[in-house]
Amino acid sequence: MTDITELVRRNADFATGEYPTGPSLTINPTGNMMVIGCVDPRVDPSHVLGIRHGEAAVIRNVGGRITPATLRTMKMLRKVGEANPDGKAAGPWNLVILHHTDCGMNDLAPFEDLLAEYFEIPRGELAAKSVSDPYGSVRVDVGIIRQEVHRPDFLVSGLVYDVATGTVEVVIPPAA
Repeated sequence: MTDITELVRRNADFATGEYPTGPSLTINPTGNMMVIGCVDPRVDPSHVLGIRHGEAAVIRNVGGRITPATLRTMKMLRKVGEANPDGKAAGPWNLVILHHTDCGMNDLAPFEDLLAEYFEIPRGELAAKSVSDPYGSVRVDVGIIRQEVHRPDFLVSGLVYDVATGTVEVVIPPAA
């Protein structure tokens, strides 16, 4: 078991290590990137995608899904970015939706009431969420973002990570 003493020791290594800290980092990601991924510990987006410290905002939830709560979080983060315009890098904003194989969402499929509550939809609409298919679910979620976010400088892509091979497949290439 990893305990708090170990975490504090690791933080001391981090604070004196190769990662930028302090004023060199801004509240806006240096890579103009946000990644939405799953909480599964096998699929840490920073490690899977090689994201450097401060390069991307990462939102993790069950299944890495675009839910009403995720959309509300994104709106809040946009306001934070607008409140700190000096740290924003030039260029388009990249939203990467990262789903993965062997997701725990498969285990939740029989619990329709729980899933309907999570997605804030009636049970009868669950089939459209493609809960047990990471390729289908990433397509669904990219579609939701493209419907909800209407900005020409906002690129959205969908990736699926294979937990068995460690590789990522581009399912939906970046587009506005």
